[in-house]
Amino acid sequence: MSQLTTVDATFLYAEGGGVLAHIAGLGVLDATGCPGGRLTPERVAELVRARAHLAPRPLRQRLVRVPLDLDRPYWEDDPDFDPARHVTEVSLPSPGSDRQLMDVVAELHERPLDRSRPLWEMTLIQGLAGGRTGLYVKVHHAAVDGVLAAETLAALLDLSPEARELPADESVPARAPETADMVSAGLLRTVAHPVRAVLSVARIAPYLDEVPGLSSIPGAARVASFAQGVLGRRPLPPLPPAPRLTAPLTPFNLPIGRHRAVAVGELPLAEIKRIGRSLGGSVNDVVMALCATALRQWLDKRGELPDGPLVAGVPVSLRRGGPDGDEGNRVSMMTAPLATHEADPAARFAAVRRDMGQVKRRFLASSGRWVREVAGLVPAPLAGPAARLALWAAPALPLRPVNLVVSNVPGPQFPLFLCGARVLRYYPVSVVTDLSGGLNITVFSYDGKMNIGIVACRDLIPDPAELVDHLVDALDELTALSENAPAS
Repeated sequence: MSQLTTVDATFLYAEGGGVLAHIAGLGVLDATGCPGGRLTPERVAELVRARAHLAPRPLRQRLVRVPLDLDRPYWEDDPDFDPARHVTEVSLPSPGSDRQLMDVVAELHERPLDRSRPLWEMTLIQGLAGGRTGLYVKVHHAAVDGVLAAETLAALLDLSPEARELPADESVPARAPETADMVSAGLLRTVAHPVRAVLSVARIAPYLDEVPGLSSIPGAARVASFAQGVLGRRPLPPLPPAPRLTAPLTPFNLPIGRHRAVAVGELPLAEIKRIGRSLGGSVNDVVMALCATALRQWLDKRGELPDGPLVAGVPVSLRRGGPDGDEGNRVSMMTAPLATHEADPAARFAAVRRDMGQVKRRFLASSGRWVREVAGLVPAPLAGPAARLALWAAPALPLRPVNLVVSNVPGPQFPLFLCGARVLRYYPVSVVTDLSGGLNITVFSYDGKMNIGIVACRDLIPDPAELVDHLVDALDELTALSENAPAS
């Protein structure tokens, strides 16, 4: 038995209107190695049944709500768990095109998960050209962060077409506390909450200038510096000041609707690494620079290019290796300028590398703990309405926290197999909200490729495939820049 953390619960509370808080991925598989040359829902469901106990967040766990939402929900094993209820199949008119595939994925991504059962779904998409099969996998962010999602998927995958030997399932079914125990614990936690909230504010204060949105308020840096001195947390040597960021208004920073648009693409990972070495930056620096260039082109084409930089939210895993225990989401976020206002490619890359270095140095001081502290400021009975109100009001705020989310997730550089089918590509499909913007760009490196997954509110960006094209153009630009760079 375990209880959702404050961060886990925030992903539940945030859902409503056009906001859905599940993360997903689209695998493209070569199923010719499967019996009959076809991957079936029955085979996938049987695989999940055999391996559910290997996942870091067991795939058979469901939510149990506390009466009147007096406390955060609990996890327990679903006594009626049946993987077949979670694995479905759709077919495209053969040969299915990539555009048809994206339309199906967008439609699937618009559907909320059923909270009465374990919070995940898989959909096989048959009929793709070339004999390929799509596999759309969706799991709620309340259950896993990006790292746990990858580990959960890894539990189902093999290093060869032959299935590996599995350890026996010796786990004991987890059960939530009795209703009376949940209510009493929730009441005690609510009574003690004011003290915990004051302590959280004290822990947040030294890093106030790192919190998205708050960092742009005049005086935030002075308050943070004062708190560091008072609480004895002033780092030595002093860290560079956090950049004071105000996200400008863009076409994707308006209220989001219920519909999604999805686009995917890929770039050669070896070339991205080579560019980083040539220009003196990391792979992540190159990814951020590519996004800056692509967004600049997209905005400039529409006459919407701001005079200053965009502001990107950059998710960061707080997992440092080794056993973490059942601690739920361990993720934070950096806010970084994206130098979309720089016309010169060399100046744009230099600005991105400089800004990312400064933001990372600041982030290391707090280790991103402010996310958990902020999530726990409101008592559980009020946390749901407060989260939804914040998201509803976000587009009207004069100080936007970020324009979009950009995430770079490293993955395995060798092929993986599902039920004997080789995974050719795996594209991330993430979350958009009113608070983080109606656009999310996530890249996942796998088997020599940088796989791009772009999710947008369809009302704001009807065709995100245009951004994929701009990313390809941006790579060509950086390639030319790196080839003309002086030898180090």
